[in-house]
Amino acid sequence: MSAVHLKNIKADGVDIFYRESGPSDAPTLLLLHGFPSSSHQFRNLIPLLSKKYHILAPDIPGFGFTTVPESLNYKYTFDALTTSIESFLRELKVQKYSIYLFNYGGPIGLRLAIRQPDAIQSIISQNGNAYTEGLGGFWAPLEQMWATKTPEELASSRESLKGPISTKLHQSLIPWTML
Repeated sequence: MSAVHLKNIKADGVDIFYRESGPSDAPTLLLLHGFPSSSHQFRNLIPLLSKKYHILAPDIPGFGFTTVPESLNYKYTFDALTTSIESFLRELKVQKYSIYLFNYGGPIGLRLAIRQPDAIQSIISQNGNAYTEGLGGFWAPLEQMWATKTPEELASSRESLKGPISTKLHQSLIPWTML
C-alpha cells in the first residue's frame, strides 16, 4: 500500500494543501471533494486507488487546510476555484489526468474539462451537478413548488406532485430495495 503524503504548494496566489499517493509514473487521478468537506473525505479511497494510480487530492480553496491570503481579495466563484486548481496542476506539471468529481467538485472539474479538453483522459462524477440547468423535466413540478409564495399555492403544488413524483420515485427505487 502506498503512503499518503500531505503537501502544500503555492498556486494562483493560494497555498493549496493536497494529498498525494501512488506511483508518480502511473496515470494521474485528480480527486475533487464535495461541500462542506476537504480531501480528508477521500482518506479511505486514496489507499485503494493509489495501487494503480497517481492520486492528487487538493483541498479546494475555502476548504480544509488550503489557505487564501486576505490580501488576494479572492472571489469564491466556480471560475476562480477552477483557475486555482488549474494553476495547482500546472505547478505540479500534470499534463494528462482523469478526474473524480464529487458534489461541489463537479462544476470545477467540468470547467477544467472545458478549458483543457486534451488534458482530460476520463471523468468520473458522483453527485456532481450543482446547477438547476442540470435538472431535467422530471423536476419541473418540484421547481414549481420551490417557487410557491402562499400556503394555497404550496398545497396545490404538493397535491400535483402526489401522482407523478411518488410513482416515478417508487419505480426508480425498486431495483435497490429488492437487493
